[in-house]
Amino acid sequence: MSSKHDDPQTVIQEFRDAVNMTPKELESWLKTDESKEVGQKLKEGAESIGHQSGESIVELLHKGKTDYNDDDLSQMKRVVSYVHRHMAQRPGGNIENSRWRHSLMNWGHDPLK
Repeated sequence: MSSKHDDPQTVIQEFRDAVNMTPKELESWLKTDESKEVGQKLKEGAESIGHQSGESIVELLHKGKTDYNDDDLSQMKRVVSYVHRHMAQRPGGNIENSRWRHSLMNWGHDPLK
């Protein structure tokens, strides 16, 4: 028995709600030093998990709804989960240049939008 969270249309809608940056905005952001400086890295000098995710999000945003496969839907669930979890950890004060915001932006969500 599957839950509504496994329904592809629900997953896609939650993803679209969580990702509020356009493919062009996200692509431009991922090229910045700020983007590359935040996030968890599996080894020294490696690309962060969030930065890798950002690149896959750009690909997902370029796909049509009928082109999504199970791996895409799984990635969308990860993005939604990350954005929701990270938003709950919002720091006080000005977030504009915070690592918190930069990390979220790597996952396609700009909390200032």
